[in-house]
Amino acid sequence: MTVRKFLLAAKGQGVFPPPVWLMRQAGRYLPEYRETRKKAGSFLDLCYNPELAVEVTLQPIRRFGFDASILFSDILVVPHALGRDLRFEEGRGPVMTPIEPGDIASLEPESIHEKLEPVYETVRRLRVELPDETALIGFCGAPWTVATYMIAGHGTPDQAPSRVFGYRHPEAMDELLGKLTEASAAYLIRQIENGADAIQIFDSWAGVLDQPSFERWCVKPVTEIVKRVKARFPDVPVIGFPRNAGLLYANYRSSTGVDVLGLDWTVPMSQASELQTQGPVQGNLDPMRLLAGGKALEEGVRTILETLGNGPLIFNLGHGITPQTPIEHVEQMLKLVRKQA
Repeated sequence: MTVRKFLLAAKGQGVFPPPVWLMRQAGRYLPEYRETRKKAGSFLDLCYNPELAVEVTLQPIRRFGFDASILFSDILVVPHALGRDLRFEEGRGPVMTPIEPGDIASLEPESIHEKLEPVYETVRRLRVELPDETALIGFCGAPWTVATYMIAGHGTPDQAPSRVFGYRHPEAMDELLGKLTEASAAYLIRQIENGADAIQIFDSWAGVLDQPSFERWCVKPVTEIVKRVKARFPDVPVIGFPRNAGLLYANYRSSTGVDVLGLDWTVPMSQASELQTQGPVQGNLDPMRLLAGGKALEEGVRTILETLGNGPLIFNLGHGITPQTPIEHVEQMLKLVRKQA
């Protein structure tokens, strides 16, 4: 049976060199992605086209041989499947009609699967076409992060509209997060049923909240998602990524039940090392070091490997790769990580 290094590390085993993949590894820094993107029409069309979504997911695996592949999709397909409008504008990103408290009751989590069937088809095809040694990661956005886009209607620097919404309408916020929790758990379970080896929950905006709001709006929904997923698939690793959570990282794993902690690049190595004593960690190279290359990249990789390299570690960036990143810098990073292979 083929050993998938990623899964060994995700389940708590020290592996050196550590398995490596990159958030947004299928993306605009690759010329082959840009060509495929042109064929798709819109970004959303690309997410819902299994043939093209499989192609862009496989592109970084063919080029770099990462130890894991992550499904190509977007966190906002869940609210789209719930009936909310969604479009992606060049230079602006996702745009939606802002949701009002009175709109929440009409969201029907049990109805999402028909709309998301193309995503499940992509997962099925990927598990057949990926190399046996390459793990397949499914994912969703955490309810809080998804809610921020639904409430503001677009991305904002500090998610002030969503924070104010939650403070002014706490019951409506709980209702919205509850609906997203139910839909997200069902979505992840269906991805696993169709071939995903592990899942990641992206809470990209966790770091804008104070502690009580973090516990109520981040920890509570993710805890319920993990509970539902583990009830069906207890052995499938769950990665939680509460970006910029700072000191609130400390109890996140034990509170939510996630198996792997995804660390952003601001987490000090001393804190990362302490978190690693409790279980696997993932991260946390600054994407700007990868963009810069050279000595800055060498120093960043070396520091992580010297501190966390004995594992359990999944080497990754502390957030997604930027479109401007030179391909040769990714190649340099992989050589540095794998030099003792």
